[in-house]
Amino acid sequence: MGSLSGKTLFITGASRGIGLAIALRAARDGANIAIVAKSGVPNPKLPGTIHTAAAAVEEAGGKALAIQCDIRDEAEVHAAAAQAAERFGGIDIVVNNASAIWLAGLEGTPMKRYDLMQQVNTRGTFLVTQSCLPYLKRAANPHVLMLAPPPSLDPKWFAPHTAYTIAKMGMSLCVLGMSGEFAPLGIAVNALWPRTVIATAAIGMIDGVRPEQCRMPAIVADAAHAMLCRPAQECTGRFAIDEDVLRETGVGDFERYAVQPGVPLLPDLFLD
Repeated sequence: MGSLSGKTLFITGASRGIGLAIALRAARDGANIAIVAKSGVPNPKLPGTIHTAAAAVEEAGGKALAIQCDIRDEAEVHAAAAQAAERFGGIDIVVNNASAIWLAGLEGTPMKRYDLMQQVNTRGTFLVTQSCLPYLKRAANPHVLMLAPPPSLDPKWFAPHTAYTIAKMGMSLCVLGMSGEFAPLGIAVNALWPRTVIATAAIGMIDGVRPEQCRMPAIVADAAHAMLCRPAQECTGRFAIDEDVLRETGVGDFERYAVQPGVPLLPDLFLD
């Protein structure tokens, strides 16, 4: 396992859940973390803000910069990237974790929900990466990581929630395009997806899912850390699954990541 010591990570949706877990794992190495999210003030329905996340990063051993940013806003995203680069002397890694979810069929999906998912998931990923690209070009081992599934055209993943699947697969298509486009620049672009459902606020959108049937965000964070420590030119265009990445590093026991060890786990969406 390598180290992210001294690296600067620009992580969207980092105020809670998987984004925060990735930030904390990097912080334990002594990394610099730009916490980029909309959550500037407490929300009674959702835990955490950019400020509580920044405090946790500092406590874990990293350096934090809390940036309130709506990744749908082009000017805000460009300003956030510039602010992070100025504070830490550049950007080495971009983690496109921010995502909106609405699991309903066509009749049950208001257009404002459709638009939100497209703007945050696909367009947000494109915009954030575009805004950080000038800094990634100057980094020593630059990586872009999307929290996105392996691309699929299987109707079973589209039929129950066409709008969400289009938006999420849009992030996957960004990996396909950007990994090829950035290969000559030595910038790795990969995707990571969990084998099982992860206990985050998003499970409230999935009918019948209980926290004890999930794993903790730490498993995705550990897998992301392993991928981000690899040489960029040797690891790009990959659609990785958290378990598989960790097995490659020698991890074989995943019970420690379970919310409640021994309880059967639910597979995540988009995986057979």
